[in-house]
Amino acid sequence: MKLLLETAYAKFDEAVDLAIRLGVDPKKADQMVRGTVVLPHGTGKKVRVLVFAKGQKEKEALDAGADFAGGEDLIEKVTKGWLEFDKAIATPDMMGLVSKLGKILGPRGLMPNPKVGTVTFDLEKAVKEIKAGKVEFKVEKAGVVHVPVGKVSFGFDRLLENAKTLLEVILRAKPPTSKGIYLRSIALSTTMGPGIKIDPLDVRSVLKS
Repeated sequence: MKLLLETAYAKFDEAVDLAIRLGVDPKKADQMVRGTVVLPHGTGKKVRVLVFAKGQKEKEALDAGADFAGGEDLIEKVTKGWLEFDKAIATPDMMGLVSKLGKILGPRGLMPNPKVGTVTFDLEKAVKEIKAGKVEFKVEKAGVVHVPVGKVSFGFDRLLENAKTLLEVILRAKPPTSKGIYLRSIALSTTMGPGIKIDPLDVRSVLKS
């Protein structure tokens, strides 16, 4: 992490990312590594949250800090091509209507999903977690998980804490059917900088301590 900050040279506040190659086969359903983590210091990015809800739940979402909230009117707006948001949440009773947006939201990773806590009646918790720095991760076809852990301006301590928090969650998400070495390789990088390789064994020892 010190080397990363020493070599960051861009004139803008670069994002910092972790890329982790896992010893899993994403083609097998029982080896799909997916989940969420609330980074202690967020990602440094302002996240626009949309909530599909109606009645009192719509008000609850807006009071919790959602940028947009609504029912059929909002669904129609998205159907017509409006996508000015970064995360979508829905109450379970709205999913029958929201599911019709699958072809629009699905490919963009915006579809509400109960597995990652974005289909829920507890809108206050869901909205505040996302605003505070909750990020989703999902292993790609090549077995890699790619997650942002902050920005260069965060400094050493905050970036290190975010990275350690993410890696602890990734380790806990190891599928029981995954055999052999789980953490194959890890690289840390800024937007414009080189990938700095990290020894997975060193990571395990740091997390244990």
